[in-house]
Amino acid sequence: MNIGANTRNLLKSLPDYVQLVAVSKTKSVDEIKASYAAGQRIFGENKIQEMVTKWELLPKDISWHMIGHVQRNKVKYMAPFVDLIHGIDSIKLLQEVQKQALKNNRIQRCLIQIRIAKEETKFGLPPDQLNELLEAAETLSHVQVEGLMGMATFTDDRAQIKQEFEQLNALFISSKKNWPKLTILSMGMSGDYPLAIECGSNMIRVGSKIFGERNY
Repeated sequence: MNIGANTRNLLKSLPDYVQLVAVSKTKSVDEIKASYAAGQRIFGENKIQEMVTKWELLPKDISWHMIGHVQRNKVKYMAPFVDLIHGIDSIKLLQEVQKQALKNNRIQRCLIQIRIAKEETKFGLPPDQLNELLEAAETLSHVQVEGLMGMATFTDDRAQIKQEFEQLNALFISSKKNWPKLTILSMGMSGDYPLAIECGSNMIRVGSKIFGERNY
C-alpha cells in the first residue's frame, strides 16, 4: 500500500474545483504524514479524541474536518481547531457550536447534513427543514454555514445512488438562490465519488482509496 502514490494519483485525477478530504480515521500519524508529504492538506476524522491527539502531533497547516455524527457534549473539544464540521443536523447542535466558537473567538465553518439515504441508520436533516435551520444560522454570529453534505444509501444499485445525489444537488442549487453563501456540496466516498462529482459534488471524502482498507 503506497499511501503517497495513492494520494498523488487521486489529487491528479480530480477536477480543480473538487476538494479532497482524506478520511484518516483509525489511521496512524505516520500514515497521515505519508499522505501529507504527497500534498494532501485536508483530513477527516469521526472521533474527537483521536482527532485531538493527531492535531497535537501533526503539522499545523492541516485542515481538520469533523466528518462523523457530532454529539453536542463533544463540540467543546473540537471548537479550538476544527476547520469544518460536516454533520450539522439540528438547531440545538448549531447553538452549541455557536457557544463554543464564541468562547474560542473564532468563526466555525459548518455544513448541514441532509438525509438522502433510504437507511434509517443514516443521520441528517429532512430536506424540508433546511430553510428553518439556515434561518437560525443567520442569527448566530460565530457560525458560518458554507454548504450541504449527504451520504447515499449503502447499496450496489447505482441508479438509486445517482438519484439520491441528484436530489441533494437539486436542493443545493435551489437553496443557493436565497442563501448565496452556500458554496460546498459534499457528497461521494471511495466507492461512489466519480458518480457524486458527475452529480455536482465539489467535496469528496475518500479513505480506503488512499490508506487501504480500515482495520477496526
